[in-house]
Amino acid sequence: MTDFNKQILKSDKAPAAIGPYSQAVKFGNTVYVSGQLPIDAEAGKITETTAAGQTRQSLKNIEYILAEEGLDLSDVLKTTVLLSDIDNFQEMNGVYSEFFKEPYPARIAYEVAALPAGALVEIDVIAGKSDQ
Repeated sequence: MTDFNKQILKSDKAPAAIGPYSQAVKFGNTVYVSGQLPIDAEAGKITETTAAGQTRQSLKNIEYILAEEGLDLSDVLKTTVLLSDIDNFQEMNGVYSEFFKEPYPARIAYEVAALPAGALVEIDVIAGKSDQ
């Protein structure tokens, strides 16, 4: 039976939230992971300087959070990718394709005026598994 109580998920391997939000929220069988900046949790800051490196770190942070619930990137249903410069799309997409395999999740990617902490990339996901 599905549990429809809201649960907060947190991974110490991923950076702590930098505002009034949770790393992730589980509701039923669905996990909503907040936008992950490319912050290295050990260093406590963004250490990567390229869109590729920042995409990789953001996706690693997502993996750490999903693992708290026994999920991985194959359980991702939808992603949102925010880029501070759409010219970084191909660089981000190359790394993204290393992490996600067919069947791919739904995705939206677009340029924004700026991202927190001067990041080039921020990614959020929605993931889940059926009761079966």
